[in-house]
Amino acid sequence: MPEPFREEDPGPIVRPYTLTGGRTRSDAEDAFDLVSLIETTDDPVLPTMDLGPEHLKIRDICAGPLSVAEVASDLDLPVDVVRVLLGDLLKHQLIRSRAAAPGSHLPDDRLLKEVIDGLNEL
Repeated sequence: MPEPFREEDPGPIVRPYTLTGGRTRSDAEDAFDLVSLIETTDDPVLPTMDLGPEHLKIRDICAGPLSVAEVASDLDLPVDVVRVLLGDLLKHQLIRSRAAAPGSHLPDDRLLKEVIDGLNEL
């Protein structure tokens, strides 16, 4: 007789969107793309808003700057849920968000074409 299937890790007990009160968008959603850097503000006094354990964990892990993708990974939550939680914290000025430094500029098309032509001649 085969043994019944037993899942080792049942996963989260609470559905992710329960953490956001069913909200799927934040007022500050435009402030958070995947590579935006999130950092905790220096304000030691937390407001009286209802902070869940996820809000507090974000405050803890963002003592040094982390990207939104890293925060989502650390919390093991979908990025959209994390964006809503970050929006809550940003609204109360408990975190700050800044765009990641832009990458270096790519060379112009003319230069790339010359390099390709040179390689083709070899």
